[in-house]
Amino acid sequence: MTVLVIADHDQRTVRAATLSTIAAALELGPEVHVLVAGHGADAVAVQLANIAGVAKVLQADDPVHAAALAERVAGQVLACLGASAGRYSHVLFPATANGKDAAPRLAAKLDVAPIGDVVKVIDADTFERPIYAGNALATVRSRDAVKVLTVRATAFAAAAAATGAAAAIEHIAAVADGGKARLVRSAVSASERPELASAAIVVAGGRALASAANFDAVIGPLADKLGAAIGASRAAVDAGYAPNDLQVGQTGKIVAPRLYLAVGISGAIQHIAGMKDADVIVAINQDPEAPIFGFADFGLEADLFTAVPQITAAL
Repeated sequence: MTVLVIADHDQRTVRAATLSTIAAALELGPEVHVLVAGHGADAVAVQLANIAGVAKVLQADDPVHAAALAERVAGQVLACLGASAGRYSHVLFPATANGKDAAPRLAAKLDVAPIGDVVKVIDADTFERPIYAGNALATVRSRDAVKVLTVRATAFAAAAAATGAAAAIEHIAAVADGGKARLVRSAVSASERPELASAAIVVAGGRALASAANFDAVIGPLADKLGAAIGASRAAVDAGYAPNDLQVGQTGKIVAPRLYLAVGISGAIQHIAGMKDADVIVAINQDPEAPIFGFADFGLEADLFTAVPQITAAL
């Protein structure tokens, strides 16, 4: 039984979620192959070939994969499955934006039911995934010949680098461009701070900050002192205090840092679903009845406009 992992990368480096997906794949079978669909992504293939447990890296390097469009990635996976009929029992995608885009398309083409946001592998056919904004875990069993899964990275420790010889890198032919989809524009937010999804420390602000100016003035300096990424609740994003790509929660990013500081966040269950796996949660809120205190390891009942600048100054 061989498992195929679809790498998520930026053509230069592997995203951390891919390493967690490889760890999940190793719980399914002894042989794990990784597909790198990209353009000029040789460094990505080499990095993955040096991950423990990876038996082979399949590299489809062609301009057709420069934009990582779901149509092309799913087509490339179908080509791999067709060339090795019956070989791959599972296809795993990281539960990132790219993975969630391509996995349903692949499943539809294969006429199978995809299983999203897997947080535990019970056996080769049975998995756990969160439902109802993380309030419950569903145990799902699939009898499909090929299982298509997306893996929640925060639920699995990242696969480590190998100590022995690197896995073989096999170059495969890229799929043809069907011409039905093209990348029109890509807007990338540049920041010197760590990436939110993989940061070790996250400082997140909520609606209580009252304005975008306050959000930047209060959250920014504290995050800079800690070398942290910045996050936001959906309420803060909807109010225009922070951009969409900083949203943490069920409809935003799922994070699991070592330290999560929730500043002025009430603790709606949709937000909790996105950060409850943090090792340590610290909440700062002047409302003693705020639900966030029920999930926090440490709580400070205080006015954030006084407490946070004091913490920043002490740091």
